[in-house]
Amino acid sequence: MRKSLVVLAFAAALAAVWFIAPLEGQGSKKVIFKTADSADFKEMIPGVSRAALWGDQDKEAGGVYTKFVPGLDAGMHTHTNDTWIIVIKGAYLYKDDAGEKRVGPGSFLFVPGGHKHWSGGDPKEGALFYSESSGKFDLLPVK
Repeated sequence: MRKSLVVLAFAAALAAVWFIAPLEGQGSKKVIFKTADSADFKEMIPGVSRAALWGDQDKEAGGVYTKFVPGLDAGMHTHTNDTWIIVIKGAYLYKDDAGEKRVGPGSFLFVPGGHKHWSGGDPKEGALFYSESSGKFDLLPVK
């Protein structure tokens, strides 16, 4: 009986991974390699462009390279879903109730969905960063 429970638990865990992993971009059957220099950036709003690497952030979870022009001010806002950011070049400027952060090259920032914050690009260099979102990426302005 105990062996049957172990086998059943193992099968349930595998099934969960099989269903959940693709939702998190982990279930891809192909290797993805794209340098930021060769990525196809498209302007999303004035001063912000992004290049999709996996998923479709207009509809679901995904990973993108994003560029902020120097001095970009995205204003106070929230996102519905969690966002993970790793800066590659320049600096991503971040402010919330806890203070300000300059997120430079090689630095990581996690912003939970629904968390009110301000973001922008370094005044001289702007920012180039990789980001992932746990679902559709949106920007909801906060007054």
